Amino acid sequence: MTPPSEWPHLFAAGAAGTPVLLLLHGTGGTEHDLLPLVERLAPGAGHLAPRGPVQEHGLNRWFRRFGEGVFDVDDVVRRAGELAAFVGWAREHYGIGDRPLVAVGFSNGANIALATALLHPDAVKDAVAFSGMFPLEGRAIDADLSGSSVALFNGESDAMAPIDSVVRVGSILESRGAEVDRHVREGGHGIHPTEVDGAAAWIASHTRKVLDD
Repeated sequence: MTPPSEWPHLFAAGAAGTPVLLLLHGTGGTEHDLLPLVERLAPGAGHLAPRGPVQEHGLNRWFRRFGEGVFDVDDVVRRAGELAAFVGWAREHYGIGDRPLVAVGFSNGANIALATALLHPDAVKDAVAFSGMFPLEGRAIDADLSGSSVALFNGESDAMAPIDSVVRVGSILESRGAEVDRHVREGGHGIHPTEVDGAAAWIASHTRKVLDD
């Protein structure tokens, strides 16, 4: 396990009174990939953007898989724990304190965001998942997620994140007490401009409530 302090990442504090976005790239991406979304999702927000620690044929990923859509669930669990530890380290190291932190993930990044939200809600309570799916097949989820909120954005014809798996992860989150917003559009894998607008509205509404509390 790479110590959190040695994990390649980018950080910017952003303006006071804004959230910090935990940016989680897709397969083959880097910590730079989702930076262009920050100002569109939450103007002035801070960001924390780590690099996926797993290599697959030279491509960065967040966890191992056996094939397309067939995840190494033991590794998903392990890597979610590592990401949770990294977030805890970053909160202290960068003085993030109690500022709202929202995980924003795409594809493989969305899946690790969902896994961490399901297993470690103390680290990731709130998440925006673009083209994500249920990443913990065969594992019981027993965490109390009553303080968590998740927004799911998916394409109805996405072969890489089938809708039945999307429905399942939403249902499991709700069964453990999380608030879930579901958004399904026409099309397949990717991040559509309308989804960015929807995520921005969700983040603004959610973090406003957190900051007001």
